[in-house]
Order: sequence, then C-alpha cells, then structure tokens
Amino acid sequence: MILPYFIVIPLLAAFLIPLVSRRRDTGAVVLSLAAVSSLLVLAGLAFSGLGGETLVYRMSAWKLPIGIPLVLDALSALMLIMVGLIALTSLVFSVRYIRRLGRDWRYYALFMILVTGMNGVIITGDLFNLFVFMEIALFAALALVAFGGRAHEFEASFKYAVMASISSSLILLGIAVVYGATSMLGLATIAQSLADKSPLLVLWTGGLFMAGFGVKTAAMPFHAWLPDAHSSAPSPISAMLSGVLIKTLGIYVLIRLFYNVLGAPPLFLDIFLGLGAVSILLGNLLAIGQWDLKRLLAYSSIGQVGYILLGMGLGTPLGMAGAVFHMINHAVFKSLLFYNAGALETALGTRDLRQMGNVTRLLPITSGTSMIASLSISGIPPFNGFFSKLMIIIAAVQAGQSVLALVAVVGSLVSMAAYLKVQRYGLRGGRPVEKLVGEVDVAMKAAMVILAVLCLATSLLVVPAVREATLDPVVKVIMDKTQYALTVLGK
Repeated sequence: MILPYFIVIPLLAAFLIPLVSRRRDTGAVVLSLAAVSSLLVLAGLAFSGLGGETLVYRMSAWKLPIGIPLVLDALSALMLIMVGLIALTSLVFSVRYIRRLGRDWRYYALFMILVTGMNGVIITGDLFNLFVFMEIALFAALALVAFGGRAHEFEASFKYAVMASISSSLILLGIAVVYGATSMLGLATIAQSLADKSPLLVLWTGGLFMAGFGVKTAAMPFHAWLPDAHSSAPSPISAMLSGVLIKTLGIYVLIRLFYNVLGAPPLFLDIFLGLGAVSILLGNLLAIGQWDLKRLLAYSSIGQVGYILLGMGLGTPLGMAGAVFHMINHAVFKSLLFYNAGALETALGTRDLRQMGNVTRLLPITSGTSMIASLSISGIPPFNGFFSKLMIIIAAVQAGQSVLALVAVVGSLVSMAAYLKVQRYGLRGGRPVEKLVGEVDVAMKAAMVILAVLCLATSLLVVPAVREATLDPVVKVIMDKTQYALTVLGK
C-alpha cells in the first residue's frame, strides 16, 4: 500500500540527514531533494490511478472504530501533489539562498519534518492523529521562521507560537467534546455518529474548530501572526507557509471537517462567506500600504485565502471548483512571488520597494517571472488566477450573492493596484540599478521559471476535458458529504 510512504519517506529523510551530514550540507541537500521528488512522483501516480476511488489503509490491520485509517481520495491526492511541488521548488531555491546563513543541515532536517507533518494531516483519517501531525508541522515551521537567528525573526516565531498555541488549544478542546459525545476519533465514524446527536453538538464543535483552524488559515480576523511570520522567514519557507501550510492545516482541514464530517451546516457556510468577504477587502487593502515586499505579499495572502473561503461558503459545485482551483493557483503564484522577493533581497540587499529600482536588465528572469506572477494573482487573462476568480464570481452570481460577487471583483482590482506598486517601485522604477550585491544562481532561477510556466499551464484546468479529470473528482469528494464516511467504513 502506497499510503504509509507519504509519512515514512520524509520522516526517514529527516532522521538520516543528521547522520549523513557533517560540516557540509551536500548530503542533506541530495537526500531531501530525493525524498521530496519521490513524494511528488508517488502523489502524481496516486492521483492519476485513483479513478474516482478511495484507498483506505488500516494501520496494524485494526478495524474501525478501533484502528487508525489512512485515507487517500481525490482531494487528499491533490493536496499531496501541491505539497510535493512547492516543497521541491522550495528546496531547489534553498540551496544557494540558505547557504548565505551557513552550510547548515538542520534546515533540511526541519524542512523534511515540516513535510512529514503536512502529509500526515492530509492522509490521516483520525481526528487526534490529525492534531498530532498538525503539531509536528507547526513545531518545524516555528523553528524555520526563526532560522536566520535575527531578533525580528525570533519575535515573529514567538508571536506565531502564541497564536498557534491558542488555536491548538481550541482544536484540542473541540476534539475532547467530540470524543466525549461519540467515544470515537475516526473522521468517518464521527460523521456517522453525529447524525444521531443533538444539533447543538455540531454547533459547539463546529465553533471550536472554526476558531481553531481559522487561525491556521490566517483569514480575517485570525490573521495577526501571518504578516510577521511570512515576512520574517527565509523566502523559501515563506513560500511553504503561504503556498501550502495554511492550505493544509487550514483550508484542507476545514473542508474535510465541515463538509465530509459535519455535513456542511448552513450556519458555518455563511460564516465562510463573511470571513471570505472581509479577508478579500481588508487583506488586499492592507497590502497596498506596505513598502516591505515580503510583508506586502503576506497581507496579500490573506486576501487570496478570502477567495477560497468565499467559494467554500457558496456551497455549490461551481463555487467549490473555483475554491479548489484558486487554492492550486495561489500555491503556484504566491510561492513564485516569495521566490522573487528572495531573489531581489539576495541581489539588492533590501526588501524595501523604495530602495529598489529598474532591475530588468540585470535580473531579467526575476523581473519577468515576477510580472507573470503579478498578472496571475491580479486575475489578468490568460493566467491561472483569472479563471479561478471568474469561476468564484460566476458561482456567487448564480447563488444569488451578487454583493459578494462585487466584493470579489473589487478585491481583484485592489490586488492589482498592490502589484502595480511592486512592479512600479521594485522592479521597473525610474532609478536604474547598476550593480548587484549578490548573485541569483541557476537553481533559484530554475525554481522561478518552473512556477512561472505553471502560472500559464494550470489555466488549462478550465478546459472541460482537463477539468473532468482533475477538478471534478475533487469537487465530487467534497460535495458528496456522506459518501466519505460510507467509503472509509466500507459500506
């Protein structure tokens, strides 16, 4: 069975890295790249081979409700591909970037622990094990945010730790309430048991999980940790945090819990709509006011998460397809933008847009890929962001939510203004840059080019034949609310 390998491979790599590494980091680099590459290949093969089915692996052959299942369906397989892709490009980008801080194998060991935690969250079918894997990922993320060892990085990591502790406490309380009422921890068995319980139980547990996992998504008003953490972390880690961590620990878990376990209660779908609308407007507005490039990107992430929540809250197949599509797209273009920020900081020694200038001649690949990412996140055709936002807007209109559709349009225009500011001051300003203080090497350029190509290539997901093979199976898993429990339980 393929499922345990998604946890075993990165965990084994994290264990072996200290053993094969000494003063040089070459062994750590090779081992981590090999591990993540194999995970991406396995995830791609798993997604293509599912054929609409769901794979269930029962740990130690214990049957439910006693055993702990690992579950792979179209949604979890897609998430594994996203994590593998962004992790691979982040590692490629990291090799030269992290060596500015020294040849330190500990970075790669922590990176593999981060991947282990995210993969565990994605494939586990047990609520308490989901919490454990989430904590594993968070501990690694906290260490990586502060990896540079500067005062503001420690401050950001501490703030992240405080907010993460509060949210984890709320989640653990929610798990305790569920277990006290059902005596079960398997997601499928909980889903089946809740059907016979009081609706108040769903409201209590849903409220606790909404608050707890809402902090993980960094949606307004749960966003306080994100601007500092994402802007202070090394750029490849910022890409991991924004590109996949908030999706895995936040969006994915919210979808799985509120759709496949709780059955999409209308009250919580309305809350998704409210959080999404507020995040779209305020996140993008706050981004405009930033001069620190990475802080601008961090606030922008809040706005883009708002689109995903808006699609989730609509509760329609088209809205959910738009949410899933935008989740993929945001992982691609926001990771690319953080790579661009890292390349600019390496080359110019600053993240302040006011101290940059015209770098198009000296940094053609960085400036070119930054333009592609900026157009994508602003929703300009034919790039991927346009199509996912369009799907969400059309779904909102069809659902009779014209005001929310207008919010989505206005938010996209505000986002465009923020990225025009990035291009105007950071890369194509009036002051020409004559000399670079650092080098953007081939590996960093390769990571940026790969994601720039994907900004255009993923637009093909709107083609009917491609959508039927990619997005539609994922949407089916989410919208068939009771089918998840029946499939995992083998009924």
